[in-house]
Amino acid sequence: MRKDLKKRYRVNEQIRAREVRLIGPDGKQIGIVSLSEALRHAEDYGLDLVEVAPSANPPVCKIMDFGEFLYQEAKKAKEAKKRQKQIELKEIKLSPKTDKHDLEVKIRHILRFLEDGNKVKIRIVFKGREIVHPEMADRVLQAIFEAVKDKAQIENPPKMEGRQKITILAPITKK
Repeated sequence: MRKDLKKRYRVNEQIRAREVRLIGPDGKQIGIVSLSEALRHAEDYGLDLVEVAPSANPPVCKIMDFGEFLYQEAKKAKEAKKRQKQIELKEIKLSPKTDKHDLEVKIRHILRFLEDGNKVKIRIVFKGREIVHPEMADRVLQAIFEAVKDKAQIENPPKMEGRQKITILAPITKK
């Protein structure tokens, strides 16, 4: 992570511009000065000259401790990564003949997964001759959809894939 940050910024002698807009270590703008004068200012403070806005005209350089700056940037990136939420795809496997009570248990699991912010894949597996009665699977799915209608939206409508009927539910995002 730190190597990426090092490559992103030019420091001291790596800066190529003849003139730079200089910002002091206290954050106050010093003005437009030559590169050699900016380097001398940085040396007087015992700090580094870092190019923070290379696309500006002239480039903006700031006098700072580059090592500490890299540390703070890496810390910010780590915090941002920690706050990110990974959405998982949880799977519930059913049969077209799933009993009412078993279906209620599965619906509770689905609701818990949705409240955690995860997507839920519902897979209804047909065994043997059950495949000739796809309406039984539709009844099971309708019962599930009815139970979770205020917590989930159908991301992928139910479709047959071989001997299985599959659908995906996603949690309703709050605006």
